[in-house]
Amino acid sequence: MTTIELRSPLRGWVCGLSETPDAVFGERMLGDGVAIDPLGSALHAPCDGVVVSAASTGHAVTVRAANGAEVLMHVGLETVALGGAGFEVHVRAGQVVAAGERLISFDLDALALRARSLITPIVVTNGEQFSILRRAQDRAAEVGDFLMELAPVAAGAGPDAAEDQSQDQIQGEEAAAELVVPLAHGIHARPAARIAQLAGGFAAELALVTADGRRAGARSPIGLLSLAIGHGQPIRVVGRGPDAAAAVAAVAALIEGGMGEAGEPASESPPSAPVAPPAAPAEPGLLRGVSAAPGLAIGQAARLVTAQLTVVEAGAGIDVERAALAAALDQVRGRLEAAAAGGQAARQAILRAHLAFLDDPELAAAAQRLIDTGKSAGFAWRGAVGGYVAALQGLGDRRLAERVDDLVDLERQVLAALAGPGEAEAAPALPLGAILLADELLPSQLMGLEPGQVAGLCTARGGPTSHVAILAAAMGLPAVVAAGPGVLAIADGTALILDAEAATLRVGPDAAALAAAQSAIAARHERRAAAQAAAHQDCATADGVRIEVFGNVGSLADARAAAAHGAEGCGLLRTEFLFLERQTPPDEDEQARQYQAIADALAGKPLIIRTLDVGGDKAAPYLPIPAEDNPALGLRGVRVSLWRPHLLKTQLRAILRVQPQGQCKIMVPMVASLEELRAVRAVLDEAQRELGITGKVQLGVMIETPAAAVTADLLAAEADFLSIGTNDLTQYVLAMDRGNPEVAAGIDALHPAVLRLIAQTCAGAARHGRWVGVCGGLASDLAAAPVLVGLGVTELSATAASLAEVKALVRTLEVPACQALARQVLDLSSPQAVRQACAAFLSNLSQAPFFQAGA
Repeated sequence: MTTIELRSPLRGWVCGLSETPDAVFGERMLGDGVAIDPLGSALHAPCDGVVVSAASTGHAVTVRAANGAEVLMHVGLETVALGGAGFEVHVRAGQVVAAGERLISFDLDALALRARSLITPIVVTNGEQFSILRRAQDRAAEVGDFLMELAPVAAGAGPDAAEDQSQDQIQGEEAAAELVVPLAHGIHARPAARIAQLAGGFAAELALVTADGRRAGARSPIGLLSLAIGHGQPIRVVGRGPDAAAAVAAVAALIEGGMGEAGEPASESPPSAPVAPPAAPAEPGLLRGVSAAPGLAIGQAARLVTAQLTVVEAGAGIDVERAALAAALDQVRGRLEAAAAGGQAARQAILRAHLAFLDDPELAAAAQRLIDTGKSAGFAWRGAVGGYVAALQGLGDRRLAERVDDLVDLERQVLAALAGPGEAEAAPALPLGAILLADELLPSQLMGLEPGQVAGLCTARGGPTSHVAILAAAMGLPAVVAAGPGVLAIADGTALILDAEAATLRVGPDAAALAAAQSAIAARHERRAAAQAAAHQDCATADGVRIEVFGNVGSLADARAAAAHGAEGCGLLRTEFLFLERQTPPDEDEQARQYQAIADALAGKPLIIRTLDVGGDKAAPYLPIPAEDNPALGLRGVRVSLWRPHLLKTQLRAILRVQPQGQCKIMVPMVASLEELRAVRAVLDEAQRELGITGKVQLGVMIETPAAAVTADLLAAEADFLSIGTNDLTQYVLAMDRGNPEVAAGIDALHPAVLRLIAQTCAGAARHGRWVGVCGGLASDLAAAPVLVGLGVTELSATAASLAEVKALVRTLEVPACQALARQVLDLSSPQAVRQACAAFLSNLSQAPFFQAGA
């Protein structure tokens, strides 16, 4: 690589990049350079080179110079939102251009009226490889005038050289891969953290580059978020270093595999009601928001006002402030790691994302740069976080903007640690059973509350997919968000009714409204208390038909929770918790220990273990599944196991080692043919021979594909049992991707088409005397229980929280009545009609109040 001069691509006024009124460019998140306030109406090539990318909207183009420097020219700010209006692109990606050649023409007057700013950043996006020896600044320029001189970092540099890297300059091979992002929600917080974790295991420097030339280091989750990479967007993974080829291949495979979402798997949760935005006309004393977590609560208003933490700007010396920041980061990191070591899966996933942000190298580097200019650790940390907060807020993506809460939360935690124990924030003093009101809540504030301290929460702002919303649902707290500024005008102590199902907050309700709400809550509590009191009794219908009610489990903690809530066994152990979020698969001994611990937690009760179900929306980095146009229809479930049979055999051997023998049953996911079942049976037989196990080991099939449901009679001839995964079955039957928010609200497992396949499955199993269970979300849906019993299902595997109520409901049912209901709903035309029929059936039961309050 050689030194090169860049020439001005525009006529205008050259200024420093820091004068750009945009955090992404002003904070140099995409790289260093200059900015030009244009006076001309055409953008020209700053050097001889090749066009790397030209945005279809015409607002940006990237050119790669002969020495490898990649120069992004972004005409105006937020001009991508114009959709190409006012721009004309004259080049295409891959085209060779000469210095001064016209790249883009634009209507300067039109942009002046519609763009946020005309200022045009000129940025070297691979600045880790180059230093700016000198640059033009604060002067007028014509097209072709000197702009910048670039030199490879290894060549030494002048006053504007990039900071020295720990290894001077990463040497070695270069590699790149092009791909299209398959993730339904793009690269958001969890995938960004996964990519950063994987990239950290390689020596090579890795980056993701978008089609318009924006770039972020792969080790920086926040930098990756700032790219706002969406579903279907083409990107490049680039690397340089001794293991660049392997690193690029691993990161590309991770992304192309389609990473799963954090928290409780959606495939095992009951379907949620669609979120409805506020729409009804205003009513005095009633605030409308968006439902974030279901429930009904009465309580006194308790406002949580988050005080601004003050920091001094001037530091006490570079070494002192660096040490102070390092100590504060260590303190917060230790607290987060300890909190993430136990508790609910949703809480653990959020804390892991916070840890990834805390360890973000670009965030730390931004703070260190400010400290090196004489700023205090607190001022530097706030400035570094603030740059990324502004960047995420400016991306126009609601899901990414909601991650701002996580960054603000970390900012406050670190600032509190810097302030010391005397100044750190104390937990708020709240009256017991209060309804918490706030502008916005931070995840750590909610996690810091004692169980039972509040009855519900309502915020003026926030979103239904925020981490606070996820935590509230996991904690069983009714929550309404985005209820508007009226929330902040409510005085402490005001009586409130929070109805999260209706997404309303009633202020100062009258006696009649309070009485009605109290009756509803009392009925709900009475119902749940009665159900819980009988939760540990075996379950049978009112006419004596045995219906087993098991729990869905994804960890040892889940197994203990299921047992505590009355589970008669485990109908689905999701073993992915052992295989994901790691670089190598678990060995046989590790798996055997985990399975044995879960079996012990169930105290000898049946344990049905699903073999590894990855692919689709769940990827493991050590399984480089080839890129697929539709991962949901590609290598998934049993197909992955048969593609890598050594993993299957290791898992089967680990299951067979669990004592006592016979407690564990094995279930195979995503089966579509009898040949797949036979192939797994052959591996199981071999594992039994190797371990000297001669007894019968039950092997069942998950019914998740229409093919399996239609051929259930063939599968039941050789399978020991069938268990229906209603979430996957529903999305395949209805051709609706449950990860697509545009259609997810239309997915309902009570659709008559799905119910007909369940009926066909039960009929096919009955021909061979096999039992049928349901382990998908429908098993936790009380409205569905009578239909499932009527169709012939004899085992329901539900979430721990719903077990007691499912049992209580089943005990009131009589099978002939359920069979009549099943026949009726199979002839209906929509899931809405089915739910109406189920509601009418439940209302006619002798214990109707049990079901009417929240069923």
